[in-house]
Amino acid sequence: MNEITHDPDNKCYLIALEGDAAAKVYYEKKGNILDVITTRIPDELQGKGYGKVMMEAFLTEIKASNLLIVPVCSYVIHYINKNTQWQELLAE
Repeated sequence: MNEITHDPDNKCYLIALEGDAAAKVYYEKKGNILDVITTRIPDELQGKGYGKVMMEAFLTEIKASNLLIVPVCSYVIHYINKNTQWQELLAE
């Protein structure tokens, strides 16, 4: 499992990838719901499957924290539509 760090000051989750590189998931929080605004994989790691790594780590953390999400980011929408096991984390 990739290490995940919550950075509430920057409204961001950081997911360790390789070396010092980290994926980032930015959000806005409303109660126990996170609007997932955007995601970022470092340019040098694009196309290596790290989007899946990022999403699996992030969604596992959200589930463990008893939070729900509203996907705003097109990648998050696409990922959850393709991986229906995570749809339970969608806010109404």
